[in-house]
Amino acid sequence: MLSLDVFVQELIKSVSLFKPETTLVITFVVAIVADLIFKKSRSISGYIAILGFIVAGFFLAGQSGFEYKAFSNLLIIDGFGNFMKWIVLLSSFFVVIISFFSKELYSENRPLSEYFSIIIGMTFGMFLLVSSANLIMIYLAVETMSLSSYMLSGYTKEIKRSSEASLKYLIFGAVSSGIMLYGMTLVFGLTGSLNLHSINAFLNANPVNNFMMILSGLMILSGFAYKISAVPFHFWTPDVYEGAPVTITAYLSVASKAAGFAILLRFLKMTFIDTAADNTAFWHLVTNIDWQYIIIVLSVITMTFGNLTAIWQTNVKRLLAYSAIAHAGYLLMGVAVMNEIGVASILIYFLFYMIMNLGAFMVVMLIANNTGSEELDDYKGLGYRAPILGIAMTLFMISLTGLPPTAGFIGKLWLFSAVIDSGFLWLAVIGVVNSVISLFYYVKVFKFMYLHDVDSEKPALSYSPASIVVLMFLAIPTLLFGLWFQPIIDWANKSAMIFLGM
Repeated sequence: MLSLDVFVQELIKSVSLFKPETTLVITFVVAIVADLIFKKSRSISGYIAILGFIVAGFFLAGQSGFEYKAFSNLLIIDGFGNFMKWIVLLSSFFVVIISFFSKELYSENRPLSEYFSIIIGMTFGMFLLVSSANLIMIYLAVETMSLSSYMLSGYTKEIKRSSEASLKYLIFGAVSSGIMLYGMTLVFGLTGSLNLHSINAFLNANPVNNFMMILSGLMILSGFAYKISAVPFHFWTPDVYEGAPVTITAYLSVASKAAGFAILLRFLKMTFIDTAADNTAFWHLVTNIDWQYIIIVLSVITMTFGNLTAIWQTNVKRLLAYSAIAHAGYLLMGVAVMNEIGVASILIYFLFYMIMNLGAFMVVMLIANNTGSEELDDYKGLGYRAPILGIAMTLFMISLTGLPPTAGFIGKLWLFSAVIDSGFLWLAVIGVVNSVISLFYYVKVFKFMYLHDVDSEKPALSYSPASIVVLMFLAIPTLLFGLWFQPIIDWANKSAMIFLGM
């Protein structure tokens, strides 16, 4: 039992490492108070959010390179979590900025203070989820994140499809959360603990009923699979992505998915992996259940379904929704590998995916500002009516496909290399074939932009210079990281080594 002095010292250390999350909580409160004071400013909460994210990033930058079990093992502060938090924080930062240019949000004299405040709250929930090492903390973090996302997806409530999206998201989310929570109760009943470290130690030392273990494990994994849009837990994704504001669709496709993958990796590593085994081959399991092949099957089904279904889409947001499902399948390949290069490849892929996917959705938003539509038919000739948007969209589509010389190519190269190095050549081949299939529907987007209505006399699209500057902050790195990527590789490798304890 810890002495009072030791407990106080550990508490002080934990609080000092909780500065990024504390900053987000303070930012959330300040944003709400500022809205009450400056009622005529619709964007004041957004400016405060940006400032809060910058301060949180400053504190986050000071937490790299070490591991600490904070608040009596409730949270793990480590390089892996730090990397994922940067992805969440940068996604939140860009989504807030992109939101300033959205006519969808700024029409109808809609109050936006709650919108920006909820984004801050969702960011806080994702920060907690990325670091969680206790089943109850995982559930609380998931619910904090989920409640925020339900409200954001239906924020334009006067639009029928937005309200419908929010309701569907809430219903599916409640079911998946209930299943996950029931699985957690079964794990607690089997092991007598909620802490992932203690659960792992119990499974190492004691035999358990395999049927109950796989049942509870699948229930918990179903909750994570719902967050990452893995088949067959993807049903909410197309409708919610289409109905939510474009900015929130972009946010869910990156930040929420990053948090989901982070906790999936941490849960598998801390719960089911034999920590006494040789780390060079990571999948030494403490039970007789082969979780690796369960993840592989999930990966193949998810990427194949996502790509094949995306081919038939005529709405760009739905197309990108099924694209997001397919990318979840690619990332699950790295989860299945679960060694140093596998974890590093997931981090690399996610960082590049964040840049190119946010960029693609920003182009969709700027086009929708002018046309009021997200249908492919309304993209005809846009490459000539809006040359900058056309070039940027083409670059993002090429990167999402995984073609050189873009960041997407580097992400897929590292991911497929990790799979091949682990002896799963056939899985890498399936991934490559799926990437070829994805080329068909990505090319379809800029085919409509450049090969249809070339001689159209429709007016040129209008967009502010500031929006193009923000777009360039996404487009240039998409190309730059396809040519100069070594710092990202080194950062990801270092984070993966800390995560795996190597």
